[in-house]
Amino acid sequence: MMNATMQSSKITVCGTVQGVGFRPFVFRLAKQFDLAGYVKNTGTGVEIVIEDHGSLPITEFLKRLQSEKPPLVSIDRIKVIEVPSLGLNNFQIESSTDEESFVFIAPDIATCPDCTEELLNPNDRRYLYPFINCTNCGPRYTIIETLPYDRPKTTMKIFEMCNECKKEYENPLNRRFHAEPIACPKCGPQIQIVDSKKRETITGGIDIAADFIKAGKIVALKGIGGFHLLCDPHNILAVKRLRKAKYRRRKPFALMAKDIETVSRYAHIDYAERDLLLSPRRPIVLLTRKFNKLPDPIAPFMNNIGIMLPYTPLHTILLDKLEIVVATSANHRDSPILKVEDEGVYDLCDLVVTHNRPINMRCDDSVLKVINEKPLFLRRARGYVPESLEVPDFLKVKGQILAVGAELKNTISIYKDGFIITSQYTGDIKDYRNFKYFLEVISHFGQLFTFNPNYVALDLHPDFQSTRYGETLKIPHIQVQHHFAHVLACMLEHNVNPDEKVLGVSLDGMGLGDDGKIWGGEFLLADYLSYKRIAHLKSLPQPGGDLAVKEPFRMAISYFLDAFGERLPTFDALQNIDQSKTKSIVNAIKGHVNSPLTSSCGRLFDAVAAILGVAPLQTEFESETPMRLEAIADPLVEESYDFNFNNSEIDLSPMVKQIVSEINHYDVSYIAGKFHNTLARIIFEVAVFSHSHFSTSTVALCGGVFLNGLLLKKTEDILLKNNFRVLRPIKFSPNDESISLGQLAHTLAKLKYGTGKCV
Repeated sequence: MMNATMQSSKITVCGTVQGVGFRPFVFRLAKQFDLAGYVKNTGTGVEIVIEDHGSLPITEFLKRLQSEKPPLVSIDRIKVIEVPSLGLNNFQIESSTDEESFVFIAPDIATCPDCTEELLNPNDRRYLYPFINCTNCGPRYTIIETLPYDRPKTTMKIFEMCNECKKEYENPLNRRFHAEPIACPKCGPQIQIVDSKKRETITGGIDIAADFIKAGKIVALKGIGGFHLLCDPHNILAVKRLRKAKYRRRKPFALMAKDIETVSRYAHIDYAERDLLLSPRRPIVLLTRKFNKLPDPIAPFMNNIGIMLPYTPLHTILLDKLEIVVATSANHRDSPILKVEDEGVYDLCDLVVTHNRPINMRCDDSVLKVINEKPLFLRRARGYVPESLEVPDFLKVKGQILAVGAELKNTISIYKDGFIITSQYTGDIKDYRNFKYFLEVISHFGQLFTFNPNYVALDLHPDFQSTRYGETLKIPHIQVQHHFAHVLACMLEHNVNPDEKVLGVSLDGMGLGDDGKIWGGEFLLADYLSYKRIAHLKSLPQPGGDLAVKEPFRMAISYFLDAFGERLPTFDALQNIDQSKTKSIVNAIKGHVNSPLTSSCGRLFDAVAAILGVAPLQTEFESETPMRLEAIADPLVEESYDFNFNNSEIDLSPMVKQIVSEINHYDVSYIAGKFHNTLARIIFEVAVFSHSHFSTSTVALCGGVFLNGLLLKKTEDILLKNNFRVLRPIKFSPNDESISLGQLAHTLAKLKYGTGKCV
C-alpha cells in the first residue's frame, strides 16, 4: 500500500494544448514508463498529475514532454508543484474540468498525410469519406462553441459515435484517441448535393459536382469555414458567369490545385512558397504566374495568381477529378463568407455540395505572399486564427482589454492573462453584414475565452463603426491614432524594448491624424507610449473626399495643380475624362469644397497610376489601382525621381514634373519602376535623418502600402544594405488588420506606466 505521505507532481501546461493530440501523447508517454496519474483538460490548459513512482524521473518526463510533443502543440508555460499522492496505480485520461477558461486552441488544419492515405485507400473503412480526421488534423476553431475542447462543446455533438469509432477514440495507441471530430460513414456527417434552381436533392457522389464543373457550371461547396464557389478556370464563359454572380468584374480569383506538381504548371514556385503551400495551414499563396496557361479573366492585369492546395478531404476527392478549379469565397460583394445555405448560396451557383456538420464560426481563407523569404499576409484567417501572441513582461498588466480595430479590413483583438488573440479578418464594417460579422466575432471570443473586458481601445476616427461600437460599452476607453497603432503592432510583434524609439514608416490609404487631417504617408518617431511626427508626405486636397478613392484621376488633378498651378498638362491618360468634370474638380480644390487635405501614400499611388494611364476611371475594389501600378513596374530599373524634404514635409512635385516630361518618351513600366525606387529612397533618406537627429537605428515598415511586394523588397534591401535594423509584420498583416493589435500595445503601455500621450 502506498505511503500517504508520498508526494506527486502536478503539472499545469498552458498553450495550444487542447484538440491537438496532447492528452493522448501524455498518456502514451506515461504508459511507456509505467507512470501512474492522470491527464485532463481544464479551463486554463492541461493538468497532469504524476505519482511519485515509475521508471521515468519527473525532470526527464518534462524534457520529453516538450521535445517529443505532437506537431500542432505549442507550449507557452509549464508550472510544476508538489501535491499529496492520490494513491493511483495506473495512468488515465480524466473528464475535463468546467471552469473559467482562457485556453488556446489550434486553428483549422489541413488533412494530415496519414488521413489522406486512408482517404485514398480502397481497403480502408473511411475510403473517400469526406470528413476523415484525427488528432493531428481537421476542423478546430470553426466548430468549437465553447471550451474546454470536448466533443459535446462542438458542432459534432449531434453525431453519436458508432462502436468502431468509439473504440478508436478510447484506444490510447490509436491516432484518433480523443480526436473530438472523429467520424466515419456510419456515424458522421454526410454530403448532400442540391440542384440550386429546383432546390431538390440529387442522388449521387462528388462525381456529379465534378461533371457540373467540367460542363461549365458553378458549384458551391461547403468547406470548414464557409462555402467556396468553384468553376473551371479554363472555361471563360464560366468565369464570366461567376464574376457576374459575385458582381466582381476585375478582382482576381483564387485557384485550388490538386497537388504541388499541378501548381508548378501554372506558376513559378520558390522553396519558401512551396513550404507554405504544403504546410498544414494551407493558405492561398500569391505566385508569379506562367502566362498563356490560364485565361486573363482569372486575374486581369496581374502578374501573380493566388493558389492553394486542398485542405479538406472533400477538396481532395473533388480535385482528384479536376486538377484545378477557381475557388473563391461564396459571398455577395463586400460581405462575409456564407456559412449556411439560406444566406443566399443558391443564388450564386448551379449546384450546392453541402453537408450536415454545422459551421459555428465563419472564417475565410488566409492569403499571403513571400518577400525576401518571409511571409507577408494580405489576409490572416483560416489556418492561423486564433493563435495567441504572448505579451512581453514589460507590458503585462492585470485586467482584460478589447481592441476593436479600424473600419476597413477590420479585426478585433483581446488581451487576457498576458496573451493577445487577434481575430480573423472581418472586412469593411461600414457594410451592415460585415458589422454583424464583427459582432459575431466579439460574442464568440467572449464565450470561447470567458472574456469580459475592463477597457476598450479605439481608433481616433469618431465615425468609424468600430469606434462608435466601443463608445457604447460602459467601460473606460483609450483612443489610439491610426498610424501610431500600425507602428505599435509591428513593435509588439518583434518585442521591441520599451526604452527604444523606432522610426515607424506608416504608409496607407487613410487614418485620422491628431491635427484633424487625413494622414497616410507618415514617419513617426515612436515608443509604446508616444510618438512624434518627424516627416510626412505633403498634404494635398483630396477632391470629392471618399469619391477620390473610387476615381483615381481626381488625385492626379490634385497633384498636377500642386506641381504646375492651373496650367494642367494634357496627354493621353487624361483625355478620357470629361473636361467639364476636370474643371469642376479644379474649382472644388481651389474653393476648398469637399477637398480635405491628405498625406495619403495610397492616394499618391492612385495619382501616379492615373497619370500613367493604368488606373481605371472607377475602381472596383480598394487597392485595385496600387496593384495595377505594381504589376506594370519594371523591378530591374535602378533610377529614381527627385523630391524635396524640408521641414518634415516631403514635396513630390519635382517627381510629378519629371514623370510628365518622360511619359511620351519612356515605357510606363520604366516610369513605374522609377516611382517605386523613389519611395524606397525617400524612406531611406528619412531613416538617415532620424538616425542623425534622434539616434534611431530601427525602422518599422507598416501600413497597407507595404503589401506592395516590390516596394517592400526595395525598401528592405536599401535599409539593410545601410545597416539599419528593419522590422515588418510577419505573423500579422501590415494593413488595417493589425490596427487592433497596435491599439492593445498602447493601451497596455498606458495601464502599465500611466504616462504618455493618449490621443
